[in-house]
Amino acid sequence: MSISEYAQLLKLPYIRANYQSILLEAKHTNMSHHEFLETILKHESALRNQNGIHHRIRNAKFPQRKFLEDFQTEVFSSDIQRKIHELESLNFIQEKGNIILIGNPGTGKTHLATALGIKACTQGLSVLYVSVPNLVIELKEAMSRHQVAQYKRKFEKVDLVILDELGYVSFDREGSEILFNLISNRNDIGSIIITTNLTFERWEEVFKDPILTGALIDRVAFQSHVLDMSGDSYRNKKTRSWLSQNEHR
Repeated sequence: MSISEYAQLLKLPYIRANYQSILLEAKHTNMSHHEFLETILKHESALRNQNGIHHRIRNAKFPQRKFLEDFQTEVFSSDIQRKIHELESLNFIQEKGNIILIGNPGTGKTHLATALGIKACTQGLSVLYVSVPNLVIELKEAMSRHQVAQYKRKFEKVDLVILDELGYVSFDREGSEILFNLISNRNDIGSIIITTNLTFERWEEVFKDPILTGALIDRVAFQSHVLDMSGDSYRNKKTRSWLSQNEHR
């Protein structure tokens, strides 16, 4: 077998594609055997790591790619800025802690949640993003196909679950109970990030049942990082800025 065939068999795509050029470089630079082996293995490892990141981000199903480097923390109080900085370490995932981001639409909740999720993917952690309104629909469909247990396993095997947009749609009793069970089961296993436009006292508007709502809040809020990001919508600020610029043209 050729080097290319061995590399393909062993699933070493970088070596398969580049061994000839590296051999040529080694010849011209008098690279030692040790240096040559170290070079190709370093590049193979880097490619494998990069492919792993892309795979985890793709499997997370983020609707958009948002990054911490682009998140504007200066619009928040110093206390919120400090908390965000602490969360960027991702220690909350190792501690199986939760994050609850509360605020009106357009204040950056989804951006921050997604950015933390993408950073987790780059650190070798598995993430699942889901919009809460879509989640209940998918769960009901899974119930009709008798696949609820299989669906729940998706939430159990990842390191971080992001539940986005809790509060934008209210649920019937069945939907509320399904979501309660899903979150409760997940809460005992690993971290959850929840974004919502409702403060805790208004969660009953979504779940309807006060007892169920209280039990859910008790579970997810215990030892959670709760950030109130309420304020002027970032999108509104950008719109006003754009309008102001165009008025002076």
